[in-house]
Amino acid sequence: MCGICGIFDRSGRQVDQGLLERMSGALKHRGPDGEGYLLDRKIGLGHRRLSIIDVTGGQQPISNEDNTINVVFNGEIYNFVELRTELQGHGHHFKTRSDTEVIVHAWEQWGEDCVNHFNGMFAFAIFDASDRSLFLARDHLGIKPLYVASSGDRLLFASEIGPLLQDSGLDRAIDIDALAELFTFRFVPSPKTLFKGIFKLQPGHFLHATAKGIEIRRFWNKVPQQRRHWREADLVEEYQVLLEDAVRLQMRSDVPVGLFLSSGVDSGALLAIMSQYTSAPVQTFTIGFEGADRSNEVDDARATARLFGADHHAMMLGPQDYLDHFRRYMGDLEEPVAHEPAPAFYFLAQLTSSKVKVALTGQGADEPWAGYDRYLGVKMSGAYSRLPHALTNTVASLVGLLPFPMERLKRGVVSLGERDILTRFIKVYSFFSADMKAQLYTGALKAGFDKAHYGTKAALQQLQADVAHLDPLSQMLYIDTRANLPDDLLMVADKTSMANSLEVRVPFLDHRLVEFIESMPPQLKLHHLTGKYLHKKAMTKWLPPSTVYRRKKGFAHPVANWLKGPLHDVIDDCLLSSNSHMSRYFEPGYLRQLVAWHRQGREQLMRQIYLLLSLELWHRTFLTR
Repeated sequence: MCGICGIFDRSGRQVDQGLLERMSGALKHRGPDGEGYLLDRKIGLGHRRLSIIDVTGGQQPISNEDNTINVVFNGEIYNFVELRTELQGHGHHFKTRSDTEVIVHAWEQWGEDCVNHFNGMFAFAIFDASDRSLFLARDHLGIKPLYVASSGDRLLFASEIGPLLQDSGLDRAIDIDALAELFTFRFVPSPKTLFKGIFKLQPGHFLHATAKGIEIRRFWNKVPQQRRHWREADLVEEYQVLLEDAVRLQMRSDVPVGLFLSSGVDSGALLAIMSQYTSAPVQTFTIGFEGADRSNEVDDARATARLFGADHHAMMLGPQDYLDHFRRYMGDLEEPVAHEPAPAFYFLAQLTSSKVKVALTGQGADEPWAGYDRYLGVKMSGAYSRLPHALTNTVASLVGLLPFPMERLKRGVVSLGERDILTRFIKVYSFFSADMKAQLYTGALKAGFDKAHYGTKAALQQLQADVAHLDPLSQMLYIDTRANLPDDLLMVADKTSMANSLEVRVPFLDHRLVEFIESMPPQLKLHHLTGKYLHKKAMTKWLPPSTVYRRKKGFAHPVANWLKGPLHDVIDDCLLSSNSHMSRYFEPGYLRQLVAWHRQGREQLMRQIYLLLSLELWHRTFLTR
């Protein structure tokens, strides 16, 4: 796990060494164990190292025998042992034990197709001196980020946005279209970022830059084809074997590997499997919140840890802890999201990094397996949306008039009546309704807003087109796994963990597992009212039924109450004061109304307010000099 950056000039001009060093310096938290550079006229590569594999011999950049190919790499190639043996069979010679060198020789052997041989989480850059080209690639599911800025013949890239902002020639300006997408989807879908001129290389894509130009292509585009003939018991066994192999591969490390442990089935199963592959107690880590006693995971997680003899560590967060980090966390996150527990992940990573350098997490099982309540609504929507519009509109109006705050119910009913599948999905995502946006937006946002069009569809259209032949539930699971997951949850996990120099691995997102899950019919994912149906059946191999079928708590937190109490002054400062930048984009009077309704308990507006807070903090961190 590391941080990478680079400068490539297609015209052949000498790159700015000082800029490259500043870019690398901005990544020091991702790799405090060392740094390395390659400077060769039109190319500059920088690397910050967190030593995980081949601690003594894996310094980067790493080259082939004649130094014509150099690579800098962030992530892990989990199947590097098998690939190394295969490449040696083709006559390649290795000078290190690192997984990074496998990328070098895989490029020599297979060229662009090398990415299809990798099982891992990765963002890497290869400079090939034979044709003086640059090749960038990002893993199948976007577990590792990769940001790019291109101006004329010059291209800059980095693991984070901060290094790109070291370039004084890059204008720090907000992308209004991306801002509109943020307030539709709760995150900015790839390839955009909120910064004008900076984009994300999309998951499962590569970029190949030569003197002739820049080409971006998708390498992981396996379209799901659901199985027609199957036996449930066979599928359970096949899934168990795949998951065990994913955990086995992801425990490969020359340093100890820990686990983020919640009260749920996913991380509990990982602990059980990890315990099979190590003789020492697994170190596990849990975080809880003061004021969330009924939903805290600490006690249940501790019980699961005891079940497998783990060395367990836990900490409780109070509102002051949250507040202290909240004021600066956007500097770590770099991209606003409506993800209220996000600052807490920083403290979980901080606790974990005090004991280990690598941790596994149960993240990534809910999206492909239909683990969220919203998927039940999507399943019901097919029949509901075919009812007469007069009836569904009446139901939506009546629910909207309910005298108590039920934001999710109201949003769900509005989305259920939408007949167009993609528009329905967008309404499920967006907790700022069309009416709210019409009252909220001002300036450039207002000028580009069409109330009849519920936000842009372009960000998700290609993904939906991939699976248009499938049922609505399967379509949304596919989209969530490739959009919501990498651009929100995985981004938060990467940025908060790397801010603490911790590597986080995600076994449930082994791309072989995802492809397997997507080959199954929807009734094995959401069976009647039970989400993650076959997944839970498979987990009973490792966990007692009481744990497997325990009610899902999620990452429970009392932030809604804190916003009304301990974080009261933060809201006033960020959204209602004369120092707020939000009046550039939003109507101040309506902002005050939203805050008042939340404080009075008239509406559940925690997520809306949290997103507005995050945007203001982002603005102060990056756009206000």
